[in-house]
Amino acid sequence: MGITLPAAAVDAIIRRIAMVAHKQQIYFLWRPILPDPKDDMVLEVAIASGATHIVTFNGKDLRLASQFGITVLPPADFIRLLP
Repeated sequence: MGITLPAAAVDAIIRRIAMVAHKQQIYFLWRPILPDPKDDMVLEVAIASGATHIVTFNGKDLRLASQFGITVLPPADFIRLLP
């Protein structure tokens, strides 16, 4: 069972993310490491930024993130973690 959010709530979440986001430089490339090469940049920026989570519907291709201490969650599970 998924969580359905009103469009206004989704917009508010995206605006908040944009307010706190910053451009992260990547100084070390881990490529190729993931089954889908298009996902490598997601893992690289997560590692470089010290992220604890990657929020995605594509968790199966990012399973190796756990080797770097990064938890991969679908959006609904991540939202449940928020205070």
